[in-house]
Amino acid sequence: MTTLDTLPTSTPKRVPLRRRLEDGAGTLATLAVIFFVMFPLVWMVLTAFKTEVDAFSTKVFFQPTLDNFRAIFSEPTSLGSHIWISALVACLTVAITVPLGAAAAYVLARHRFRGRESLSLIILITQFIPAVVVAIPFFTLFRSAGLIDTPIALVIIYLSFTLPYAIWMLRGFFDALPVEVEEASFIDGCNELQTLRLVTFPLVMPGILVSAVFAFISAWNEYFFALILTRQNSLTLPIAIQSISGPRGPEWQQLAAAGLIVMVPIMVMSLFIRKYFVEGITVGAVK
Repeated sequence: MTTLDTLPTSTPKRVPLRRRLEDGAGTLATLAVIFFVMFPLVWMVLTAFKTEVDAFSTKVFFQPTLDNFRAIFSEPTSLGSHIWISALVACLTVAITVPLGAAAAYVLARHRFRGRESLSLIILITQFIPAVVVAIPFFTLFRSAGLIDTPIALVIIYLSFTLPYAIWMLRGFFDALPVEVEEASFIDGCNELQTLRLVTFPLVMPGILVSAVFAFISAWNEYFFALILTRQNSLTLPIAIQSISGPRGPEWQQLAAAGLIVMVPIMVMSLFIRKYFVEGITVGAVK
């Protein structure tokens, strides 16, 4: 009769030393990358709640204060109006980019016409044109039209790079969507507009949301063209932050607070993109 003491026991398989060293090195490399990426952000967040004296120290534990946020929303900085301008420009950019980009992408993906691929290539090439090349032509055009230092000028120039991106991204989503889904709606009696509204657009909604968030972030965070095309009345938030300084130079604690205000919407939008981008990978899957 076999007892428990006589039952064979399995010994755990030993991991080779080389494998353990490789895993340890990979873990250390990952931690190092996380540290170098997150440390500036964490330090900026800490500095935003420090006093002027603590901002020049390496303290991690300190008495937090909200005085920096009060200061940047008061005279002479008054970031409130600049936040409104940035939000207005970003929202207008999104409101124009999404419908135009979706319509153009649908036509390129579903309709066959002469020069379609050439047109797609031209749209793609516009993404590789350096911003400094088109800055002077845009400035001359807007100055002649009296649009310098207006939100309209910023919206127009932001559309020049958000629209091509949206068109190319959404075309990929439309190409991944089986044509049979739309043909089934035609058989059920829907016309093309009804099919777009009830079938196609809901299925590619992850791509539409990603394009909208990209357009918002691009307009919200843009610096180069805003620096050239704005003067006083239409200063966006990234440009207005430059004016944060005191008698002894830059007020680093207030700059950190302003940077935190700029960063929060971007972080939220990035998480938003991540969620719907993963969902968009499965768009067009056929069981």
